[in-house]
Amino acid sequence: MIEMQFGQGPFVVSTALDGPSGLALLRAHPDAALVLVDVNLPGGVSGLDVIEEARREPALARVPFVVLTATGHQTHLDRARALGAAAVVTKPFSPHKLYLQVCALVGEPAAAEA
Repeated sequence: MIEMQFGQGPFVVSTALDGPSGLALLRAHPDAALVLVDVNLPGGVSGLDVIEEARREPALARVPFVVLTATGHQTHLDRARALGAAAVVTKPFSPHKLYLQVCALVGEPAAAEA
């Protein structure tokens, strides 16, 4: 659902199935305008771990992240904010509203059209 919403433009969407492949994808595209990352990822590396690792790398340190979480645990929220997440979104959420929020964060005019 999210990929379909964002794939309509103006964004180029790339997906990764787990934290390590997400980091590899981000390293290959350090100019990413924004990254959506789920707290709970398979493979033993959480979305918050991905952000923490990205923050250690100068080329990735400024990439904005929007964290998606199903639990809304305060510890996850606090850690996401401490890592500089641009936003934290708790599931369930509207893909369209998430799209509008991301547009606003990256300065895309689509946010003004809704």
